[in-house]
Amino acid sequence: MASTKKLLICTFVILALALIVGMFPVHGEGEIYDTVVRLHVLANSDTDEDQALKLKVRDEVIKVVTPAVENCKTQSEAADAIETVMPEIEAAAARIVKESGYDYAVAVKLGEEYYPTKSYETCAFPEGEYLSLRVLIGEGEGQNWWCCLFPPLCLSAATDDGGKSNEDAFISVGLSADQYKLITETSSPKYRIRFKILETLSSWFN
Repeated sequence: MASTKKLLICTFVILALALIVGMFPVHGEGEIYDTVVRLHVLANSDTDEDQALKLKVRDEVIKVVTPAVENCKTQSEAADAIETVMPEIEAAAARIVKESGYDYAVAVKLGEEYYPTKSYETCAFPEGEYLSLRVLIGEGEGQNWWCCLFPPLCLSAATDDGGKSNEDAFISVGLSADQYKLITETSSPKYRIRFKILETLSSWFN
């Protein structure tokens, strides 16, 4: 009888461990941070006019960057391509600001930036440090606009033109199907737990 009880306890422990392990990020989900480039546009203020200007600037930035990163296969390649067109990005943003009747300064920077957990129409990204193109308009005190610049998903976010599927875009730059599930199946309890664990691990290592 005692041996049967021990067997049941061992079985329960094994099943519990298997369940817990199954919830941990595997297959290199941390590579999400090292695969994408994100766009962060900060409006001057929350007035309707400044928020509308933010979206105009966003559209011009996307027009410059999207063709530059179109054939890139890695985050590193995308970063190099973006660095190459940084003068064009800043000039395009400044031109839109001036044409819209404002004298706000525009600052553009490519570097590591902390992002909170952010959900988009079809996916969500865990909080953490990401390579980011940051476009600051004026005081930058208004509501922000975020998207994924590489792979180039901002165009669909701004124009509702889906082009190739998001999954194809992410897998084409190195994410596995399991990694893609992590950012798209966050309504699943298992993936919500994995998502949170990944955020916690990221905070520990950053």
